[in-house]
Amino acid sequence: MSKFLVGVTPDFAVEAKGLYEKQLAEKLTSAGIAWELMPDLPGNAVTPEIADRYDAIFALASWFRADGIKGCRRLAVVARWGVGYDRVDTKALTENGIALAITPNAVRTPVAEAIFTLMLAVAKNLRMQDQITRAGKWRGDLPRMGVNLRGRVLGSVGCGNIGKEMFRLAKPFGFSRLIAYDPFLTQSQVDDIGVQLVPLDTVMAESDFVTVNAFLNEQTTGLIGERQLRLMKPNAYFINTARGPIVDQAALIRLLQDRAIAGAGIDVFETEPPPKDLPLFELDNVVLTPHALPWTEEIARDNSLEACDNMLAVSRGEAPPGLVNRAVLDNPLFKAKLAAHETK
Repeated sequence: MSKFLVGVTPDFAVEAKGLYEKQLAEKLTSAGIAWELMPDLPGNAVTPEIADRYDAIFALASWFRADGIKGCRRLAVVARWGVGYDRVDTKALTENGIALAITPNAVRTPVAEAIFTLMLAVAKNLRMQDQITRAGKWRGDLPRMGVNLRGRVLGSVGCGNIGKEMFRLAKPFGFSRLIAYDPFLTQSQVDDIGVQLVPLDTVMAESDFVTVNAFLNEQTTGLIGERQLRLMKPNAYFINTARGPIVDQAALIRLLQDRAIAGAGIDVFETEPPPKDLPLFELDNVVLTPHALPWTEEIARDNSLEACDNMLAVSRGEAPPGLVNRAVLDNPLFKAKLAAHETK
């Protein structure tokens, strides 16, 4: 087997230049592992010819479809810079003996803080307050009052790594109730953070702030449709920092246009970047950010370091700590790849 080589997806050079190089040098280069920016990918999707030049791929937002990794005999791990993997065909990776690893520890706090940033922004009418002030007007010109978080109901669609951290951060704000929908958890698994598990309709109908904290996959695509959105209180707010396609964006826009809910904070969109004529841009009860609100100095550093740890583990013949597709551990192809790198 040739020397362990890491490929960095080319979108890093456009979207995250300067945010990862220091950590890769610190962790990989110092360990004697070479890395390089990969060639341009057609449609930002890997091909077998390019993918199989590497033992590991450090991935930002490139596509890993079944036809793009079919027959890869060398590639052993795709290390995501983050936790979302809706652009990765995990079943195909597993079948081809390729691990998928993510960075849950790095994103937990930055994303949870981003949720509260949007929550406070919409609750306090921050966008309108800023516009009024810049226009030379004053508080008497504000069309509506803000609201407090204390005494409100905080709900989450999903209660995994980020959702739990959000609820932990919520304690000092004095919410009256913390509720979540997550079919993969039992009540005993969230008792320690004071969360009550309830059906999805209950989260939508009883929350003053509905937040989305779920992965995008076949089961969650379109999970929150118009029927669910129409259950929300007229004074409730909708916050999405997860993935746009989990929500029926057109239905959400209609509710906001009709003032059927109080407002929304949106960091993710159905199509990214969104079209310039998206009706959301015309609404004054919405705060929008470019799928970058959790992007901090710390998340860039820690995503890179944690992804390096995943790749370094494979370079030693070990399973990566952030492994997603655990079934790959039983695949003889993956076992052989690990064995080839096993430290003697």
